[in-house]
Amino acid sequence: MLQLKNYQQQALDALEGFLQATRSKPVAQAFAQAMARQNRADTYQALFGEVPAVCLRVPTGGGKTLLAAHSVALAGRAVLDTQAPVALWLTPSDTIRSQTLEALSNARHPYRLALQKHFGDRVRVCDLDSLQTVSPQDVGQFCIVVVATIQAFNVTDTAQRNVYSFFEELAPHFEGLPAKVSDGLERVKAQDLERQRYLTAADVGRVKFSLANWLYLRRPIIIVDEAHNNRTRRFFETLGRFNPSCIIELTATPVAGNNVLHHVSAQELKAEDMIKLPIVLAEHPDGWQACVRDAILTRQRLALEAQKEHEYIRPMVLIQAMPKGGEATVEVVKQYLVEQEGVADDEIKIATGTQKELDGLNLFDPACKVNYVITIEALKEGWDCSFAYVLASLQSVNSAKDVEQLLGRVLRMPYAKARRQEALNKAYAHIVAENFAQAAATLKDRMVQNMGFDRLDLAGLVLPPQQALPLLGGSGAAPKAAPVPDCVIELPQVPDTQHWTPEVLQAVQVKETSQGATLVIQGDLPAATLKEVEAFVTHTVPAKAREAVKQQFDAHRAVRQALRAPAQLGTSFATIPQLCLSFDGHLELVERDTLANLGGWSLLDQPVQLQGFTIQETMHAFEIDVNGERVSYRLVASEQIPLYEMSDEASQQGLVRWLDVELRRPFVSQLDLQAYLVKMVHYLVHERGISLTALVRAKFQLAQALDREIERLRQLAASQGFQARLFEMTVTSGDDLAHRGFRFEPGRYPARHCYQGSYEFQKHFYPQIHDLREKTPAGKTTEEFRCAQVLDAHPSVKHWVRNIEQSPQFSFWLPTATDYFYPDFVAELIDGRILAVEYKGEPYKSNDDSREKRQVGDQWERASNGRCLFLMAVDTDDLGRDVARQIAQKLG
Repeated sequence: MLQLKNYQQQALDALEGFLQATRSKPVAQAFAQAMARQNRADTYQALFGEVPAVCLRVPTGGGKTLLAAHSVALAGRAVLDTQAPVALWLTPSDTIRSQTLEALSNARHPYRLALQKHFGDRVRVCDLDSLQTVSPQDVGQFCIVVVATIQAFNVTDTAQRNVYSFFEELAPHFEGLPAKVSDGLERVKAQDLERQRYLTAADVGRVKFSLANWLYLRRPIIIVDEAHNNRTRRFFETLGRFNPSCIIELTATPVAGNNVLHHVSAQELKAEDMIKLPIVLAEHPDGWQACVRDAILTRQRLALEAQKEHEYIRPMVLIQAMPKGGEATVEVVKQYLVEQEGVADDEIKIATGTQKELDGLNLFDPACKVNYVITIEALKEGWDCSFAYVLASLQSVNSAKDVEQLLGRVLRMPYAKARRQEALNKAYAHIVAENFAQAAATLKDRMVQNMGFDRLDLAGLVLPPQQALPLLGGSGAAPKAAPVPDCVIELPQVPDTQHWTPEVLQAVQVKETSQGATLVIQGDLPAATLKEVEAFVTHTVPAKAREAVKQQFDAHRAVRQALRAPAQLGTSFATIPQLCLSFDGHLELVERDTLANLGGWSLLDQPVQLQGFTIQETMHAFEIDVNGERVSYRLVASEQIPLYEMSDEASQQGLVRWLDVELRRPFVSQLDLQAYLVKMVHYLVHERGISLTALVRAKFQLAQALDREIERLRQLAASQGFQARLFEMTVTSGDDLAHRGFRFEPGRYPARHCYQGSYEFQKHFYPQIHDLREKTPAGKTTEEFRCAQVLDAHPSVKHWVRNIEQSPQFSFWLPTATDYFYPDFVAELIDGRILAVEYKGEPYKSNDDSREKRQVGDQWERASNGRCLFLMAVDTDDLGRDVARQIAQKLG
């Protein structure tokens, strides 16, 4: 089974936390709390009343369908308290429906395996035609996934779709319905008699035995694939007919009305080896033949690199030809490849609406000879071959249709694993355009609008070729910074240049256009001169155009920074020592799973208790209170489960077995956990007076409460053990450093909310800077930004990294009693030492959390014998020093 990537798990965790929160508070409030944790201010759009409806935004290549498969079980537990939910999986087209249905039905496919992880063999996957084969006995026993297109339901007149039709075969599912349940179901209308001749006037007013009504009864989890495609009022009314328990939308390109709960960045995909980045973009102003020729050369050089890989890779080129009537049509391009470039005919395949030469081909087969695929617009939906490395678009970059869809085809990483040859970790695009800036700007716009990438992410991810790369004919030496391309700024009007200084006039060319003017600014200007140019340009355009101008200058600065980033130029970051403890004479990292063992703990060390958990029962409802958050239920006869029918003793054993599976943790032995659960259930029933039936009904909330209690006990034991052994902790050195130290690796930096501002950093190790804000909402420079400026400007600093929190695989961390602590900044100094800086604002500099971090950081510094430095920086320290002076003092 595919292991979830870190960003995928974070997306699912965000979804689970939100859905659980909606059980005890209004949906809008739960959403607002989720936004606050992400420093976002998005407002929830209540399209379905109190039914939770949120969107996971995942760029192209991020595995949206795998996330959807895992979310079925997650939502079933969080919203419906069931291990046998019904899910309605809606796709944007019949092609995608067929592919999804086939994948979910294939016992070896990762999507099906994701379902089986949670449900085992208790899975039924069907389409609307086969849904009638589901028996009443299957409901509540199996997870049932119904795959359909939205078009199958999306009508105003329900008589026009079979899914709303009356089927006598479904009658067993509607037997014995309580009146309140049947109130919301669609009934037979007079117009149904015309379409279904076997119905009579006596049937008018009866509950329809329809597929739509069957779904309504089951309160399905609705999964909406490519959710941005359906935002009409009719679409919302259609979803409402199914009485959904929750709606989970997945898309790369959300629109207004998509409540984006979690956003995955391009850097996160890159860091997890899902996509190839950066995109090396070459512009070709001299015609389509040059574009094709250079694409061929790129492929040939990539093929040489691929021979050095352990796994088979055959780099391919996708060529977007011109439509009929153009100069470089499909036929012309193929003729050029064969006659002018000497490409063999069996290396070329054509994929258009009328020529489908890829059908039935296994492009991953080593015996396959295809190296070039010629198309005009988008390849068919679902086409995916990660061997595609090079895109050559022969259509004008401004008018090329579907170029971003084709670009998405060359972004996927072979085998979802970083390649040993760095050239094979990048994607390549050759585009007919006048200059790099024009091509890059247009491509970025398409990627933002249609592929789900964030504009700030892309600023440093579309780059010109670096001339010294071996791929482009270099000698194999470490690459040097490529020349910075000229900056092209589009203005709505010709600027007034009479007050510009001679230096600015010399650096800028002004070209009048039909839309206004184009400024071409020398790419290699000093940062101060570029800022002066921006100031003059900004003041000569209308106020409403200034933000757009600023974005263009910021994007150019991001490209400059990316081209100069040490990680891009082959520079390595020194290995950073981490805190370790000696166990039986061997050093081990102090990791999460190590912490609890420091206390030598057992779940039975403390008295059994479960504070804050209560259940209040009435005849038809019950209410669970967990730490003041109430979840209410109304009982329905169909919700009874087999566990209720067992004797009390067997039911208690069954509940303990179920909790044992749910609560297994690597730091707790199974015997210890089972003994604890037996005592806990006995305590709740006999000392707290909660009936066993109520515990079974509330088993999901009980499991959540017990999970928190077990974590509390673990943290208590870990804190005691951690404090007892903190001063024994040492750092790795020598050979141990290579195995137990941490290194910032090029291309592995899952940044979000990337910095893009007017200040140009010169020493940040990576092209992007994670979550660094230059100004507060009030316009004041942030202290963290000042820290970054000081580090960047200090002569003792070789390079530095803005550390990413909650990312242990890709960030430097130090242990605390309960978790990991990620210093805000980590710098390598010229003399080889490492500096870690944690900034704390005035309100937090003396709280318990800060004190613990200071203790850990100081121990890391002491144990390193001078190799490591730790600074807890504050606005102003006790000696009256600002951040800059604190850092300077620390560096000596």
